[in-house]
Amino acid sequence: MDDLPPPNTTRWVPRRKAAVVAAVRSGKITMEEVLGRYQLSEEEFVSWQRAFETHGIAGLRATRVQQYRSRRQSPASGQFRLPKMGDRAIFGLTTTGNTR
Repeated sequence: MDDLPPPNTTRWVPRRKAAVVAAVRSGKITMEEVLGRYQLSEEEFVSWQRAFETHGIAGLRATRVQQYRSRRQSPASGQFRLPKMGDRAIFGLTTTGNTR
């Protein structure tokens, strides 16, 4: 486990995420151990696995994850929601209604 990031890691660059995903895939550490060691949610770690499987290390970049997600976050509420008919995407944010 010397090749894994330290437990107090707060800055998750793609290389570190990939190392953790690879360690779980190879059986060096379990997903449950990863969640506890790095204080990650299961949802977050599974999103790393999917991004890595689909897009490789480039998919683990934070900006790429935002682009690959199918949901949008409403800037006012901070809540995730699916885009609706009539929504307009402006700079990666979803707004509703007429923007004129």
